[in-house]
Amino acid sequence: MKSVFPLMAAAALAGCAASPPLAGDSLSDPGRLPAAHVAVKVPGLGPCHDAADRTLYLSPDQPVNVLVHGCRGSAGRFRSLAEVLAFHGQQTVCFGYDDRDSLMLSSGQLARTVDQLAGHLETPQITVIGHSMGGLIARKALVADRPDPVRKPDLDLRLVTVSAPFAGIASARMCAVTALRLATLGLNDLACWLISGDNWYEITHASAFIRQPGQLAPQVRSHLKVVTDERNTCRRRDAAGQCLKDDYIFSLAEQRYPPVTEAPDTTDVEVAAGHVEIVGESGVTPDKLITVLQQQGIVLPTPPDRRSAFDKLLARLYAP
Repeated sequence: MKSVFPLMAAAALAGCAASPPLAGDSLSDPGRLPAAHVAVKVPGLGPCHDAADRTLYLSPDQPVNVLVHGCRGSAGRFRSLAEVLAFHGQQTVCFGYDDRDSLMLSSGQLARTVDQLAGHLETPQITVIGHSMGGLIARKALVADRPDPVRKPDLDLRLVTVSAPFAGIASARMCAVTALRLATLGLNDLACWLISGDNWYEITHASAFIRQPGQLAPQVRSHLKVVTDERNTCRRRDAAGQCLKDDYIFSLAEQRYPPVTEAPDTTDVEVAAGHVEIVGESGVTPDKLITVLQQQGIVLPTPPDRRSAFDKLLARLYAP
């Protein structure tokens, strides 16, 4: 049975490409961000930093973006992206969850969070943006046929998912092999759970979570699905330029599942980018993602007279 555990470790780690969160608890350049009029607390939501105070300061008459991190992530992981949105006058909050919890549990928490956030907004326009596992959670939170769907009928929702494995994580396939699960008398299941937690079966291609993705709720007017072609990408190189660590996590096949890709009001955009590169990290600016989000109307255009200031902000946010 010794061979089972390394296999399960690979399965779990395949969906987790963590980057260190950025420090700080305030925006370095708020740009044209509207003045905040109210201070609210919504369970599961907070500013996009890892400070203890999770109070949200919002302008209730403006739309809100909700960022959902991936496995081994945190609110602080998306602080820089929140600053990119703030520069363009768009307010952003971050949803936090335990990545060892069931994906159904986490998506239910997000659905309730979206409803509660909407209650604090005069015009409840919310865009939910999820990366990697966060994309799975984000879409499942916004489907109609779930036990605890979003309920407010006046919600105006948009969904954006980035590098999300809607067809299941291929390296976790052994967790779903019935013969192996029976032959190992439950040890296979235990190994999967020890590594991945309560979502160990949900991330496989055989789970109902994956096979029955559901139809988006009527409040969701669009789903922008950003698919990353992660082949031939590199996350870290040595002094000679040789790749030490690639940035390949999910294949195109893992990210494309017909019931999701072909769903109404879904736009599938493919980008040649690594799994971490697409959302940015130290030394890597997420130019490709910003371009797509602006082309699709998620991020507002950068005013020509602010382009230089924006470039300087990006250089500062994503400095090595």
